[in-house]
Amino acid sequence: MSGAVPSGFLALPRVDSTLAREVQDGLEKVEDLLRESVRSSDPMLTEAASHLLEAGGKRFRAMLVLLAAHFGDPDMPDLVPAAAVVELTHVATLYHDDVMDEAELRRGRPSANQRWGNTIAILTGDYVFAKASEILADLGTEAVRLQAQTFGRLVQGQILETSGPPEGVDHLDHYLRVIGDKTASLIASSAEFGGMFGKVDPETTATLTRACDALGMAFQLADDLIDVAAESRESGKVPGTDLREGVLTLPMFYALRSTDPADERLKSLLGRPLDDTEAEEALELLRAHPAMAEAEKTLRGWSDKARAELATLPAGPARDSFEALCDYVVERSG
Repeated sequence: MSGAVPSGFLALPRVDSTLAREVQDGLEKVEDLLRESVRSSDPMLTEAASHLLEAGGKRFRAMLVLLAAHFGDPDMPDLVPAAAVVELTHVATLYHDDVMDEAELRRGRPSANQRWGNTIAILTGDYVFAKASEILADLGTEAVRLQAQTFGRLVQGQILETSGPPEGVDHLDHYLRVIGDKTASLIASSAEFGGMFGKVDPETTATLTRACDALGMAFQLADDLIDVAAESRESGKVPGTDLREGVLTLPMFYALRSTDPADERLKSLLGRPLDDTEAEEALELLRAHPAMAEAEKTLRGWSDKARAELATLPAGPARDSFEALCDYVVERSG
């Protein structure tokens, strides 16, 4: 074990210190594998493929793989490659998302499309997907099947988001389905990979997968709230980025449902691109609106759903850590 001091969620006092150090040690091995896996004989491709990895990130999905394995055997050798696969898959989607969103920043630094253009960014995302598949090929048929199913949901979520809700479908319900596919699916699969390669019994693995599906919903909804409530660039994005771009998220959907005439100005600012002055006005109005409290209640509902699943698992440091993670996801929103 490297003895590196755990940070972030793993440093919380509610997380068993021995478990935290074991997961931290595993994450360092994952980090080494991530860097090695995207290295190419072409310097420019290596630089582009390393761009988002070197920008940091929480490695949330990789951590879930390693944490889930503590319900079984956390020393199984395939856990580190499995954790690298889910992290590479996530990073690859970011390259493509930033092209589609025309994003200028990712994790506090210029996005790949901003630096090299859309074509290179798309191809780099494809390359990172390919490197994930290369590692996956050594993990067996079931792992390949799970990854294919997850990738299908990721793409489906992006298509649903791009096409928008069909006529007659509630816009908020459509949005929740999108984030279920785009975000929660890979977070749930991370737990399933951890169970699969940590030799966790199938019933426990299924419970962890359901819990992390709900946790993934909470994770994205927390990001929605952070984008509105944050006063700094702590998330790696300028606060109010979604507002500026005309992207509707959970608190905005609730604000749009208001029938109070006093909310007409706020509603007129939502769902369309805004200049800096309008964005600041919209942020001020939305931060003070009851929609924020309603969105936080929805976030807590998903976290509670995850916690209810976890309550059925054997007591111990692993369950305690997952329950602390439910609190952490809620608390980071504000």
